[in-house]
Amino acid sequence: MSVGAPERLLEAESAAEAEAQGIVVDIPARSPLDLFWRRFRADTVAMISLGVIVLLVLAAIFAPLIIKVVGAPGPNVQNSNALDQFGTPTGPSKNALWPFIVGLMGVVLAMLATALPWLRARRRSPMVIGAGALLLAIILAAALWPSAKHLFGVDPLGRDVFARVLYGARVSLLVAFVATGLSMLIGVTMGLTAGYYRRWVDTVISRVIDVLLAFPILLLALGLAAACSLGHGCFGGLIKPGLVVVIFVITFVNWTYIGRIVRGQVLSLREKEFVEAARALGASNRRIIFKEVLPNLVAPIIVYATLIIPQNILFEAALSFLGAGVQPPTASWGAMLANATSSFDTAWWFMVFPGVALLVTVLAFNLVGDGLQDALHPKAASY
Repeated sequence: MSVGAPERLLEAESAAEAEAQGIVVDIPARSPLDLFWRRFRADTVAMISLGVIVLLVLAAIFAPLIIKVVGAPGPNVQNSNALDQFGTPTGPSKNALWPFIVGLMGVVLAMLATALPWLRARRRSPMVIGAGALLLAIILAAALWPSAKHLFGVDPLGRDVFARVLYGARVSLLVAFVATGLSMLIGVTMGLTAGYYRRWVDTVISRVIDVLLAFPILLLALGLAAACSLGHGCFGGLIKPGLVVVIFVITFVNWTYIGRIVRGQVLSLREKEFVEAARALGASNRRIIFKEVLPNLVAPIIVYATLIIPQNILFEAALSFLGAGVQPPTASWGAMLANATSSFDTAWWFMVFPGVALLVTVLAFNLVGDGLQDALHPKAASY
């Protein structure tokens, strides 16, 4: 029976049921992007993590506006009146943490809902739980924050921890995205060149990668920070302690990993039939590389980029913790954790909040990376 009665098709709950009723259903072809999005959207944990990342990025972009709305001082404003009579920093304002607690619990419950059999049958349950928690957190924030002075308390210098955590997100995300982008650009270029041209080109690039992988990256960063901290820095002031050193060190080493991955993929792709056909039709090497080989590397490049972003965030925090990264008074999660080690017993909030922010950010990027890997390689994920 042909599709002549649309009402019968609407009554059918699925294509299988429609087929059982004798209704011929023309299923439109789906593009690879559409198939990828359908698989990724089905991963509730990855979608929730993506939402967390979006909120983090928006919070970092609109940090000055958020601080103004909640009435917090700037990240570098020192207020001795925020310390008690003994010079000890004061903790979070009363009840000011409830919006964050409710929001975090909503995310956790939404993730757990995917594992509960009585909720898993309802596909929109995690979304409803997350949206309800977000709405309740907004209501609590509107009711509790106007009277709060310091949402996360202050540090030993009287600076607002909430403002510094927000501005620390700016630093971490900036370093992660810029360093990852530069690493990808260099690594993909070198990997394509080495894998496609082979012979002496592959030998030279591969040996350079081996040498760079032997560099102790932490010692390299500490050495650069120490050597370039005097005078006008190194290379005519091009490299100075701070964000530039962090981005330079991460890019200097991280491009080698993606370069090796791309090289191995290109060595396999260059022997495929579609590359041989393009070569037989007279296509130039440049056209084959950018039109035939590179589009087939998009999936592993995207997956690897999402997986090294959290590594770069942790690396920036580690360098700042050791004093070789972002320099004071710029807010950084790693530097805040380093400063909190001497006062953790009396000012726990100074370490907990940047630590939680770092944990949530890294976990969200890792979960999104796993979801992208499963969506782009569904056959590999099924094993």
